[in-house]
Amino acid sequence: MGSPPGNASTSVNVSRPWHAVTGALTTTVAVSIPVFLVGGLAVQVSDDLGFSPAGLGLAVSAYFGGSALASLPAGALVERYGAARISRYGIALSAASMIAVAAVADALWSLVAILALGAGANAMGQLASNTSLSRHVPAGRQGLSFGVKQAAIPVSTLLAGAAVPTVALTLGWRWAFVLGGLLAVLAIPLVPADHRASRARPTEKSQATGALVVIGFAATLAAASANALGTFLVDSAVARGIAPGPAGLSLTLGSAVCVTARIVGGWQADRRPGRQVGVIAGLLAFGAVGLLLLAVPGPVPLIAGVVLGFGLGWSWPGLMNFAVVRLHPQAPAAATSITQTGVYAGGCVGPLGLGAVAALADYPTMWVVAAAAMVSAAALMLLGSRMLSSFGPRGA
Repeated sequence: MGSPPGNASTSVNVSRPWHAVTGALTTTVAVSIPVFLVGGLAVQVSDDLGFSPAGLGLAVSAYFGGSALASLPAGALVERYGAARISRYGIALSAASMIAVAAVADALWSLVAILALGAGANAMGQLASNTSLSRHVPAGRQGLSFGVKQAAIPVSTLLAGAAVPTVALTLGWRWAFVLGGLLAVLAIPLVPADHRASRARPTEKSQATGALVVIGFAATLAAASANALGTFLVDSAVARGIAPGPAGLSLTLGSAVCVTARIVGGWQADRRPGRQVGVIAGLLAFGAVGLLLLAVPGPVPLIAGVVLGFGLGWSWPGLMNFAVVRLHPQAPAAATSITQTGVYAGGCVGPLGLGAVAALADYPTMWVVAAAAMVSAAALMLLGSRMLSSFGPRGA
């Protein structure tokens, strides 16, 4: 599609690349934090609104289901109206949804409705940020920039985990959502302006679309498993006898490890840009080991599982976006909307299905099922990597 990956930098405005990175990071935090607040505050929210782990899975699934449905339209909107405008709209919608949760969520159904209606903010902000990075950051630093941008997701999880002892257990969980909404608004001025020449781009059909669909399906399975970490880790730890405060801090630990792994992964991608889908497969295989460790009783397996599960099993989205953008420099939002649909579909199906497993069986069984799905995702990533290799050494 469009110019070859090696010429991607010809369409890049490199005047303020780190402004674009800062804007992408803050935008991604702002549009993704609502769902991670629900997961991090699961004990308090479920006690107040009266729902089980399956209900928590339903709420998170509604959010990611809405994101999946909005992904392709959001990609088209970014290509048509520019990344800056759609980023700001997404941030505003995310802030409004968090304030709405704090103000009017009084049962599971109202929480689900608010999350589903506000989920479009996630797709808008993510795809707009991908486009901003592809247009403002030089090709030789795009891997690192995507790693920093995707580090915003575990930052959101980290903030959600930290909100348990600092806000939820002192002022109440609703005030955590109010604070999240107010902080999200602060991200709007940090969105970089669009480079005028970059708003309209040709959108030719890519010969790699089949490979992207395979990678997107792998991302569905991987995200289904990895999202269980942010959604169920705190509740699972509490069910194993750990107090809510330390349980929230275990989520914070995993998030901190994931932040580091995503940034380091982006750094290495700039040095070996042509083999990142294969790297993702390896990360998923090790991440599956971490999920299995979460099924083993005891604090040591819990910590090891969190480090491996978060640090490796959830460190790949930036690498995936980087690989896709290299293939489609002329229409990055439209291209990444395909694979992001897979990520969001996994976020939808995973919590719902895995929450049901936890409710019908137990959390250890759920972690084993999640590990099996992650291994399957690794195999599909290898298949997608082979398909991409047929498009030349610079494929992915």
